[in-house]
Amino acid sequence: QVQLVESGGGLVQAGGSLRLSCAASGRTFSSYTMGWFRQAPGKEREFVAARSWSGGSTYFADSVKGRFTISGDTAKNTVYLQMNSLKPEDTAVYYCAATPRIISKSSGQYDYWGQGTQVTVSS
Repeated sequence: QVQLVESGGGLVQAGGSLRLSCAASGRTFSSYTMGWFRQAPGKEREFVAARSWSGGSTYFADSVKGRFTISGDTAKNTVYLQMNSLKPEDTAVYYCAATPRIISKSSGQYDYWGQGTQVTVSS
């Protein structure tokens, strides 16, 4: 049974940084794509970033490009989302997701989801 568990969310001032973690378990993820999505109140879930498990490919939403990075530790089966220069509009619940398909920004392409972690950026 695949499990994705996010952690690292919290309250931070604008301009600050947070690092989210996604611990994956339940299968071998070597051929998987790992993604991060977010959902703000009253808005649809949107793509943030994705990374092939090997790290050879990464993809970022325009809104976070240059501020967020995605990395992984294969030994720990964990993917990270480093968020710098945070803005109030980054406030949302952040979800980790996994898919055996190629890298994609479409939430429908992801089969497995974590429970989410809240990120709140104050102005």
